[in-house]
Amino acid sequence: MRRRADVVVIGAGIAGLAAARTLSRRGVDAVHLLELEDQPGGNSRGHSIGGMRCPLGAHYLPLPGPQAVEVAELLHELGLLRRVMGRTVADERHLCHSPQERLFIDGQWHDGLLPPATPGSAAWGQYRRFAAAVRSAQRELEFAIPTERAAWTPAHDALDRVTFARWLDAQGFDDPQLRWYLDYACRDDYGADARTVSAWAGLHYFASRHGFWAPGDETGERDAVFTWPEGNAWLVERLVQPFRGERLHTGRSVLRVTPMRSQVEVLCWDEASSRAEIWTARAVVLAVPLLAAARMLDAPPPALADAVAAQHYSPWVVANLQLGSALLDRATGAPASWDNVRYQGPSLGYVDAQHQSLHAAPGPTVLTAYWALAERDRAGLLGDEAASIWARAVVDDLALAHPDLPGKVQRIDLMRYGHAMSTPVPGLRSNPALRALARQRDRLCFAHADLSGYSVFEEAFAQGCRAGASLRL
Repeated sequence: MRRRADVVVIGAGIAGLAAARTLSRRGVDAVHLLELEDQPGGNSRGHSIGGMRCPLGAHYLPLPGPQAVEVAELLHELGLLRRVMGRTVADERHLCHSPQERLFIDGQWHDGLLPPATPGSAAWGQYRRFAAAVRSAQRELEFAIPTERAAWTPAHDALDRVTFARWLDAQGFDDPQLRWYLDYACRDDYGADARTVSAWAGLHYFASRHGFWAPGDETGERDAVFTWPEGNAWLVERLVQPFRGERLHTGRSVLRVTPMRSQVEVLCWDEASSRAEIWTARAVVLAVPLLAAARMLDAPPPALADAVAAQHYSPWVVANLQLGSALLDRATGAPASWDNVRYQGPSLGYVDAQHQSLHAAPGPTVLTAYWALAERDRAGLLGDEAASIWARAVVDDLALAHPDLPGKVQRIDLMRYGHAMSTPVPGLRSNPALRALARQRDRLCFAHADLSGYSVFEEAFAQGCRAGASLRL
């Protein structure tokens, strides 16, 4: 079957949806999206168990900073942000309800995720000194999301050449509680710990957004984030709505992309009908991981091979557990929260999909547990035979804080991502190949969070908007 389009966007993740949205706003009507999976959204897809929505991946979006203009524009359009007497105000119905997060340590729950420290202790002192280091980085070095709007100087290059762990060692930050928390932060955003990511990435996590607030710092405020039971799939559903029907094509395996003199040809396989399709378009946006783009292109540019060689991907497993009734909070301390983490546990904790509901009493719910596999046996634990192994590992981990959980689990759905996130290893962010690919504006354009060196909504959305705005038609 032969089909025609003005622009074909390959990949209906956040970057692809942003590119398609931007092209449509430019007046390009025949924009078609080809998506490998059976639903759009990429790492931001949603799910449902027992009539309850839950995330399959990304589950929140922080309030955008001043540089994230594309995301801010989207949130204003969706009514999540509005201007009131010259100030930007968020719709509190969609902000994370309190209590937001807690940490299970020494047999009890503590408010927040930073391990508690006694005033005057070694941990307390290092917390305050690291907070000062982050404030210094914010003053002297420019950090921003999206990162393309930040400065890049020899000082940034120096941070990008070493691991975060090596930088922390050199600065004398060796307290076990602080190091656990910084490892957790890196695993949460990058899928790898401080021994793997660059010092630039470790500082960027704090300096580009909220800073680091030490205990006793009364000026510190917990980050406000948008969240929904289905996570960022709430945003996906609104981004994809204009393209549903004839312009969104799921279950398409793209086999080859061939640029020609005045058009681009895309060969793909329709999994549902078991037939080949050849799409001819004036231009193509490759909104897929760079390693996938390299396999699709007939003649990939040299910069693409260089960028793929520099990439380091972190696999993830996301587990959704349907519970027949609410958990008993036998441990003392902070009450049940949206985000719940166990100190030194193998996972990144879990979020409660029903936390945003307005139910007067707790009841059945879905817990979404996140595991980053940077340090684990990826091949064995991601194999087809490992579902029962993973289910047991997830339950055993959560049962240490919730002994009644195993008896309340009715169903477990597992989602695995083999190449979930680009991890900002030393040298990746400063790699010139990423900048060269982002500048390409001919009939073939690249748009993916891989070009930023790490995977968050704001980076993917900005990359898609850039590609959609700069594509030459």
